[in-house]
Amino acid sequence: MSADLRAAVEREMPGVRADLERLVRIPGIAFTGYDFSHLDRSAEAVAELLRGAGLPDVRIVRAGDGHPAVIGRRPAPPGAPTVLLYAHHDVQPPGDLAKWESEPFEPVERNGRLYGRGAADDKAGVMAHVAALRAFGDDLPVGVVVFVEGEEEFGSESLDDLLKTYRDDLVSDVIVIADSGNWDVGQPALTVGLRGLVSAFVDVRVLDHAVHSGMFGGPVPDALTVLSRLIATLHDDAGDVAVDGLVRAPASDIDYPADRFRHEAGILDGVRTIGTGGLAEMAWTRPAISVLGIDAPPTTGAPNALVPAARAKISLRIAPGDTAESAYRALKTHLETHVPWGAEVEVTLEALGDPFRIDATGPAYDAARAAFAEAWDGTAPVDMGVGGSIPFIATFQEMFPKASVLVTGVEDPDARAHGPNESLHLGEFTKVCLAEALLLRNVAQQVQPG
Repeated sequence: MSADLRAAVEREMPGVRADLERLVRIPGIAFTGYDFSHLDRSAEAVAELLRGAGLPDVRIVRAGDGHPAVIGRRPAPPGAPTVLLYAHHDVQPPGDLAKWESEPFEPVERNGRLYGRGAADDKAGVMAHVAALRAFGDDLPVGVVVFVEGEEEFGSESLDDLLKTYRDDLVSDVIVIADSGNWDVGQPALTVGLRGLVSAFVDVRVLDHAVHSGMFGGPVPDALTVLSRLIATLHDDAGDVAVDGLVRAPASDIDYPADRFRHEAGILDGVRTIGTGGLAEMAWTRPAISVLGIDAPPTTGAPNALVPAARAKISLRIAPGDTAESAYRALKTHLETHVPWGAEVEVTLEALGDPFRIDATGPAYDAARAAFAEAWDGTAPVDMGVGGSIPFIATFQEMFPKASVLVTGVEDPDARAHGPNESLHLGEFTKVCLAEALLLRNVAQQVQPG
């Protein structure tokens, strides 16, 4: 059976790659200001792929004003479990085109990698599901529900409504979320923890209008200085987050070598990492605060006047075991109590996302680990955390508490998802597709339905 599946996946890979390239050419972006008709094209393309892969019930669905998602279903054989396969077909905006070495929506292969926006995140996740279905053809050993979302990169605003509306169609015994990555090229992984997210704006005001910096500078603070000093209180001198009330989860036992971390992050020579503790711990199980943007006069044309007000966007990643609501209250309290010189301060919430942590034990996880080890020719997967956030996983856990949630993916440390020159390692992609086919076989043998 394993040899037959391996041969079937290898047979299907040329077509899978060609279809992946067709998906990459569709610039489906759910961000405000982009042409949403491309999301309709993308959803139609995914629906066509699922029908072609043997799913008899395929629908494009929406919730309210949300963007199109695709649900495809095939019932389970008698006595077999059902597996939900998740991915998303929308992508991040391309960003600065000058930083791309090739057109972001024209896939190009270089040195064994396929470059293009969405080539890894997450159209390869879509195609991994399609590849596994094609490999089995009419002999699928499990029931399958494929759920491909259309606005994950924009915050999954309509996802809760979609899950509630189509809950009965999505009930399953195992949920595979193909939106993460592997530890390294040649080293598969299961993601067992992700940090949550709090996104907020902080506004400071010191004057009711701008005034002459020479006439009033000195006794009157400017808003940018106030904002800078307030932001500086978010970390201590070592670089650890200094906001009281945030949870720190247990340290990971994976060694994240400093030279590898620096290379993957692109840290410039001479720049030191911040914080205390191991790198995996700080990146996966500790809170982290970043300033993503500041609204202030640009330097070009800035007058000699004290700035009356300024705004910053603050991103807080929260550790597994914390809650987004609690973390937001802690951040808000800190900013309100540390603003200097009696300046007015207002903290406004933009978005919340809870972290998650999985107890990765039981038959479904055994099935996954065996499938990964076989696909990677004997290399067993590691359990890893991820510093980023996929808040909807907590929603899946809440809505389907009996299902085992497996977080997998196609990315590797050089994928550069969300950045210029995003790419997919084609050799690893073949292993991912084989691993998913083997996983479906193993689940059929090891997981009881219901």
